[in-house]
Amino acid sequence: MIILIYGKQLLIPFVFALLLWFIVRKIKQTQDRIKFVREKVPSWVKSMIATIVILFVLGTISKIISASITTLAESHSGYDKNFVHMIDELPDLFGFDLKDTLKNVFSGLNIGETLGTVFSSLTGVLSSTFMIILYALFIFLEETYFLIKIRNILNSQGKFVQFVEISERIESSIEKYLWLKTLMSLLTGAMSYLVLLIIGIDTPVFWAFLIFLLNYIPTVGSLIATLFPATYSVIQFGGLHEGIMIIVFIASIQVLVGNILEPRMMGHSMNISPLVTIISLAFWGAIWGVTGMFLCIPITVVFMIILSQFERTRPIAIMLSQKGTIET
Repeated sequence: MIILIYGKQLLIPFVFALLLWFIVRKIKQTQDRIKFVREKVPSWVKSMIATIVILFVLGTISKIISASITTLAESHSGYDKNFVHMIDELPDLFGFDLKDTLKNVFSGLNIGETLGTVFSSLTGVLSSTFMIILYALFIFLEETYFLIKIRNILNSQGKFVQFVEISERIESSIEKYLWLKTLMSLLTGAMSYLVLLIIGIDTPVFWAFLIFLLNYIPTVGSLIATLFPATYSVIQFGGLHEGIMIIVFIASIQVLVGNILEPRMMGHSMNISPLVTIISLAFWGAIWGVTGMFLCIPITVVFMIILSQFERTRPIAIMLSQKGTIET
C-alpha cells in the first residue's frame, strides 16, 4: 500500500507504458495479417509504425480538445446575463435571499478555466510522456528474452506452461475488455454528439469526447459525463429545458449501451462482482486519482486471474467473482 501511494509518480507511467506496449503488440499482430508485412517488414519497423499511429491519434485529440476549451472560455462571458436572468426568475422558497447568495457564489466562476482544470486532471498523464516512452522502450527490449528468463527461473516445464497459460488468459481478458469498452464508448460518444448537436450546445465534439472518455470509469463515469454538458447548457441557454433534455436523452443512451448492449457483448468475461467493482473504483481512485478509476477494472481482472491459479488464494478469487464460479 505504501509503495502504491508514495511510488505512484513512477508506477503510473510504468502502467501506461505496459498499456502502450500491449496496444502496440496488438497493432503489430494486425499488421501481420498482411502476408508481405509479416514476411518482409522487420519487427522494429512495425513497432515504430504502431507507436507513430498512437502518438498521432493522441496529438490530434489533444489539439481538438484544447481548441474546444478555448472556444468555451471565450463564449462563457456572453452567457453571464443568461445565468443572472435565470437566478432572478427563481421563486423565494427558502425564506432568505437565495438569489444574491447564488450570484455571489457563481460570480467568480470561470467555466473555461474549470473545464481546463478537469481536462488537465484527465490527461495529466501526458506530462509523463517521456517516462512512459522510456519505460515502453525498455519493455520492448526486455520482451525478446523475457520468456527465456522465466523458463530458467521456474526450472520446470509444467510451471512454465502454467505461467504462459495465465499470461495468455490475462492478455485475452484485457484485450476483450479494452476492445469492447472502446467500441461501446465510441458508440455512446457518437450518439451523444448527435443529441448535443441537435440541441445546439457549444462545441458538442468536446462534450462527446468527454462522455467517451468518462465511460471508461465504471458506474460513476456515465453519471458525471451526463451532468457536465447538462450543467453547461443551463448557463448557455439560461433555462432548464435544454439541460433536462440532455439528461433524459444522454441518460437513455447510457442505459441502452451500458446496461443492455455492453453486457450482451461482453458477457461474463470480466466476471467481477458489482460490489467489488465499486470497492475497486473507490480504492484505486483514492490511491491514484482519476487514473486509478480508469485502470481499476483491468487491474482487478489481473488480480482475479492470478489468485484463481493457486489453491490458497482461489477462495479470494471466488469471492471477487460475480456468480461464485471461476476458470482455473
